[in-house]
Amino acid sequence: MSAAMERDEAVVQRYAEQFGNTLAEQGWPRMSARAFTAILASEDGRLTAAELAERLKASPAAISGAVNYLLQLRLATREREPGSRRDVYVVMDDFWFQSMMSQDRGLSRWEEILRQMLPYVGARTEASRRIRATIGFVEFIQNEVDGLSERWIKRKAEIDAEIEAEDNS
Repeated sequence: MSAAMERDEAVVQRYAEQFGNTLAEQGWPRMSARAFTAILASEDGRLTAAELAERLKASPAAISGAVNYLLQLRLATREREPGSRRDVYVVMDDFWFQSMMSQDRGLSRWEEILRQMLPYVGARTEASRRIRATIGFVEFIQNEVDGLSERWIKRKAEIDAEIEAEDNS
């Protein structure tokens, strides 16, 4: 697609729905997946609850639940438009990174609790084996996330430079 091509809202919405359905197939709540992709694909990366309800043909209650899920995972933020009482839901440029970092902090808590539980399940039991394996997996993921974070920051700078170069050409 050429950079000069105009935005085709119907096609964008169709692909956003397709991506939302794919996220739902991966275990996301369906309405949260649809709301996320609608915001992600919107021109400004920001939509009000009313705009989401209109685009998704959903009730305000459904939208409220959907965006609360996104806020909890830090995949979106809530902002107030100056001079307005309306909330705007925003998908930040680094939402995946921020979400992963917050989940990594959650993994530390999981590990802490599992380590506290371990002495009480009995030595050499199946529960002990499962818990020790889970702790090992969590430790492994935490170590990998540290390296991924550093590599992502470098890669993101490369992507930003590529986008800037495309925009300037």
